[in-house]
Amino acid sequence: MRKAVLAAFGLVMLALPAQAQSADPSGTWVTQSGDTRVRIAKCGAEYCGTIAASTYQKDTNNADPKLRERNIVGVRMIWDLKPEGDGYTGQLYNPQDGKTYTGKLKVTSPKTLQLSGCVFGGLICKSQTWTKVN
Repeated sequence: MRKAVLAAFGLVMLALPAQAQSADPSGTWVTQSGDTRVRIAKCGAEYCGTIAASTYQKDTNNADPKLRERNIVGVRMIWDLKPEGDGYTGQLYNPQDGKTYTGKLKVTSPKTLQLSGCVFGGLICKSQTWTKVN
């Protein structure tokens, strides 16, 4: 009887659809333009990304005038990245226009990821390919 129960459990497990596994995005990545490096790491249960180096010095395009003089290095530009399907969704701050977007991130190979910032509930997205530097 015990073998029959275990065999039935095994068949049920095989019949369940496989869950997509999101690849770990941790590491330092250089943006498509090559002007900024972002360090992505676990921040509690989610992932976040902080600007580690940039050719830009200040956050001059920030929507909040009080933040325009802060150093761009150290600014958290990705937060609340949670697994979804074979990638992640979260929030993205774009220092080039000072706006925050709904974001999608997908590790496409051990050395590349696709990052998309979206508006209108994901109807319009702009994507970049980032390259891992470590």
